[in-house]
Amino acid sequence: MSDALPEVVDEQTWRDALAELRVREKAATRELDAIAAQRRRLPAVEMPDYTLIGPDGPIRLADIFDGRSQLIVYNHMWSDGAEFQCGGCTSLTTQYVRLDFLANYDARFVIVTNGPIDEALAYKARVGNKMDWYSSSESSFGADVDAAPGEGFGLNVFLRDGDTVYRTWHTAGRGTEQLAYTFPLIDVLPYGRQEEWQDSPDGWPQGPTYAGWLDSPDVARLYGE
Repeated sequence: MSDALPEVVDEQTWRDALAELRVREKAATRELDAIAAQRRRLPAVEMPDYTLIGPDGPIRLADIFDGRSQLIVYNHMWSDGAEFQCGGCTSLTTQYVRLDFLANYDARFVIVTNGPIDEALAYKARVGNKMDWYSSSESSFGADVDAAPGEGFGLNVFLRDGDTVYRTWHTAGRGTEQLAYTFPLIDVLPYGRQEEWQDSPDGWPQGPTYAGWLDSPDVARLYGE
């Protein structure tokens, strides 16, 4: 716990400073709207007819949509045989516990990993993940969507027209932050993420990057079955 404090001022001075910040916040909101508009105009690329593995066995990528036209896929990093997988992937995806609202938008959100389906489902239970998991261990799907075995994670979005599937968007790295609620909440705190790379006032608590993140064992301890 830190004893660092921001400058303490009278209420009107505080309101004036808040109004000045609000100009930038509003500009950022409008820029995000413009980015989303450009995203909706992206071209698409047709995908092969992949077969993945689900809890009930082989399943075509087109069938993972479960009758919907849009699909978000988080490609979860994986190391075969490991007790705990990527802490960032685990911490991010265990946030998503109520995804039924996507049905109103004709969409679904699932996890695909390069690991064997039995190991993936056991890990899902170990860390208390509530999403639907699939495996691409018997296809080139992971590599083809920029999340090859041993190479990292990513998020991909697909559009289905009948049995034809198109890839419409991809992001990785810090691009996935916009899909989490943790960072927006932490970023409005006076001390922020408290990571050494951030621009903070002198005396603010700061430590190594990722130091405050929940690692996979933490997630399992808090939420695992």
